[in-house]
Amino acid sequence: MTSENTLDDEDTFKILIATDIHLGFMEKDAIRCNDSFNTLDEILKCAKTNQVDFILLGGDLFHENKPSRRCLHSSISMLRQYCMGDTPIQFNIISDQKVNFNTTNFPWVNYQDENLNISIPVFSIHGNHDDPTGAEGLCAIDLLSASGLVNHFGHSNSVERIEISPVLLQKGSTKLAMYGLGSIPDERLHRMFVNKQVTMLRPKEDQDEWFNLFAIHQNRSKHGPTNYIPEQFLDEFIDLVVWGHEHECLIAPTRNEQQLFYVTQPGSSIATSLSPGEAAKKHVGLLRVKGRKMNMQKIPLTTVRQFFIQDVVLEDYQDQFTPDTPQVAKKVENLCYAKVTEMLEEAERERIGCPHAPEKPLIRLRVDYSGGFETFNVSRFSQKFVDRVANPKDIIHFLRCRVAKDDIKDEANVDYSKLVKNAAIEGLRVEDLVKQYFGAAEQNVQLSLLTEQGMGKAIQEFVDKDEKDAIEELINYQLEKTQRHLQARGVTTEQDIDTEIQRFRDSKKNTTEEENEIKEAISRAKAHRLERGEEPGGLDLADDLGDVAMDSDEGPAPFSPPTRGRGRGSRGRGARGRGRGATASEPKPAVRGRAQKTPVATQSRSIMQAFQASPQRPSRTGSSKSYADEEMTIDDSDEDIPVMKATRPPPKPASSSSSFTKYSSQSQSQSSRGVAFDDSDDEEDNPFKGSSRRSRK
Repeated sequence: MTSENTLDDEDTFKILIATDIHLGFMEKDAIRCNDSFNTLDEILKCAKTNQVDFILLGGDLFHENKPSRRCLHSSISMLRQYCMGDTPIQFNIISDQKVNFNTTNFPWVNYQDENLNISIPVFSIHGNHDDPTGAEGLCAIDLLSASGLVNHFGHSNSVERIEISPVLLQKGSTKLAMYGLGSIPDERLHRMFVNKQVTMLRPKEDQDEWFNLFAIHQNRSKHGPTNYIPEQFLDEFIDLVVWGHEHECLIAPTRNEQQLFYVTQPGSSIATSLSPGEAAKKHVGLLRVKGRKMNMQKIPLTTVRQFFIQDVVLEDYQDQFTPDTPQVAKKVENLCYAKVTEMLEEAERERIGCPHAPEKPLIRLRVDYSGGFETFNVSRFSQKFVDRVANPKDIIHFLRCRVAKDDIKDEANVDYSKLVKNAAIEGLRVEDLVKQYFGAAEQNVQLSLLTEQGMGKAIQEFVDKDEKDAIEELINYQLEKTQRHLQARGVTTEQDIDTEIQRFRDSKKNTTEEENEIKEAISRAKAHRLERGEEPGGLDLADDLGDVAMDSDEGPAPFSPPTRGRGRGSRGRGARGRGRGATASEPKPAVRGRAQKTPVATQSRSIMQAFQASPQRPSRTGSSKSYADEEMTIDDSDEDIPVMKATRPPPKPASSSSSFTKYSSQSQSQSSRGVAFDDSDDEEDNPFKGSSRRSRK
């Protein structure tokens, strides 16, 4: 590997890549309140030390959709400290900036603003935690964008069709096309890819001279049939994909053997859940691009709090105790004490080489007590480590692996580690839990008016964004539409009502109409809250949700207790907080997914009575597997991660009709293209190794 001075010339882009910083996570915790702020400070300091051209953030800069004042103040202060200065910018933007940055009144890159002195531009897409909301479609990143500190790109306003226009950058002879797509509900985006409604625009001139970089924030691992985005959906002309949202750090670029582009997954910058994916060492990436060649260097983060996790299956220790052993709970507690002590000793040894890491580590011991074993008092156990760990309240997590004995033919060969992981329901979101609840045969619960997607979205708004009226408004909205539909169809009998409601519900399932109805209902809830002059005030459900994650490798977002003092008395866990009494005819929102097990016939009778009486409410309006390339040399050391060089034919003549041409997935035959590799090792003459690509015909 050649020296840095040789790598960093006037034709080389230097880009610091980070995702999922989750600024403000656990900011009210006495021990972990500064973790996310310390890590952002380290990331920005790293960018300034390495004199990068710009910083690329892959979404979820903030942990909450409405960050606190302290969170906004800290982020603005650090961005101003590290990213403003007199250092000249060495690259130019040659694309239409009104198209690239269309979310503020300043549709141009911040370093070209004559009133600002920017030394390190920051480009960011939004994630699912800091996604745009409200009638204006604004998010916290837009506040930073309006203040001139961050360039927000990749925001799509359409739910029918998405056109991704790149930010075209040029430094010397190197041309970089930077695409971005902020977080979109996975089911919707999956359907749009299948229906070929996602189009990526390419420069019309000299297409083969551009290095194509794509930042995306979606599920990469499969959570359901359509609850993720397969890599094969992405266009094959892309050179490198920066994948946000997934929290496990897999920053070494891996090649997709079908599309032949590379994917880097930087992961989260701090641990937001006590799951195995968060235990991997955290890194950011220093990407160098020269021509069509790239080089990735992984940089370890030294201020991240240590996290150790271990699984214990009590049935594996039957030589020490059995469920019938006297005082078995005490023996299990002693075993867990020894395991936690071992992890703390390991943390002390590792911390010698990481002096900037916080003193108290995160410890999680998952104990599978299947087979009739007893549990012990977790609160009393935690008191022994209250001064040594950062999470004393949730060190121990008891669980049972739910596997039928009939499905296990050879109990001696059972992989209990997999059973523990599956039983812990790691990585599930609120929508996933709703679908599992209503889809489970043993629950015997079915929705008549709403779909699982609609209920899931409403509950997500209630849990993640503290919209207390979201569930009720969705039910009322759908009830009104169903009543009008039944009235238009002239349905009067109970049996016909059941059939027509089912048909009406199924006709809208997983369609754009359903998504629009959900958005309309949620907008109503927000409008009524604003009419009452209330701020969002959620319930503290974090303790009830336990280890269930809101998205990939994430735990539940912390909730703030209501702070408004209007003399309403304490709000219970089912309180609606609307400031008025609930009538008997108004349905109440379900709490924690416990839907009322009302028979379908009973529901139809209530609908029929409402239909016959015609009590129409006035319409409310208001604003896996790693694709490791055998030819790649990747190790676990904190050194450069090279990628092989490619050969390309001469570029085609440019057309003068337009500056962009459309390129959609599945537009070319996969079988008609070949792959060209250059296996020569010319590091000395050219320190960069480009991505392995198809030869263009």
